[in-house]
Amino acid sequence: MAQDAHVIVVGNEKGGSGKSTTALHLAVYLLHQGHGVATIDVDSRQQTLTRYVRNRRATLEATGRDVPMPSHVHLPTAWGDSIRENQRAEQDIFARAMDGLRQQVDYIVIDTPGFDGNLARLAHGAADTLLTPVNDSMIDLDVLARIDLATGEPLETSPYSRNVQRARAQRQAETETETGGNIDWVLMRNRISNLGSRNASTVQDSLERIAARLGCRVADGIAERVIFRSLFPIGMTVFDPLDAALLGSAPSISHVNARQEYRSLVAALNLPDKDESARPAAAE
Repeated sequence: MAQDAHVIVVGNEKGGSGKSTTALHLAVYLLHQGHGVATIDVDSRQQTLTRYVRNRRATLEATGRDVPMPSHVHLPTAWGDSIRENQRAEQDIFARAMDGLRQQVDYIVIDTPGFDGNLARLAHGAADTLLTPVNDSMIDLDVLARIDLATGEPLETSPYSRNVQRARAQRQAETETETGGNIDWVLMRNRISNLGSRNASTVQDSLERIAARLGCRVADGIAERVIFRSLFPIGMTVFDPLDAALLGSAPSISHVNARQEYRSLVAALNLPDKDESARPAAAE
């Protein structure tokens, strides 16, 4: 299997953590930088990223606006009677999708469901960069580890964290045979309140302790902003040209701040440089 494209997986087994919004923002940012980007949705239930991309395409067709589109693939879950045959079918369709894209694009961004499943595990195993958005709440940290609420110390890793660690160990083993690579796991606070609070400080401290326990990194997060609620129906991101005709009101400073936060997030991911000589860079 070719290894040219860098694979970014946005994963978290807790629903509503902002995975799809993050996935499309990463993809569109990279598109605006002139890279070839593909997106894959392995969430057969919600298909949120797929609907986001469809909304984007519909807006382009309705308005004639010139904004970049990723190559998008939705992978369905197999529903046969045999679990083993279903898993084999899913592995085959996932491998074919990846093989078909690796030589065509610079980056593949994969959105995963808010539950454990075979396709989600396959996606995590293929990740070069794994980004886990976590809502800014102590309750949501339990997707990573059980926390001692008195001290903030992680007591026990979660099933999701153990799945990721198994995937990382497998990739490390493949690296030793020169067929794999390391998974860089990055945790990100999401929907951060604009008002400072003791809870926000506690969440950050606990997340850093969890990261030390799991051997991963913490990136600066994304604040809770009204702009994101307006973008999904029209399929746009903060990196696209936005105006009152699209949003219903003029973009605000919140839009500018959100764009800077996502730029900082991409910088924190330490993505590999790609040769852009063959692709003209689109204006941001």
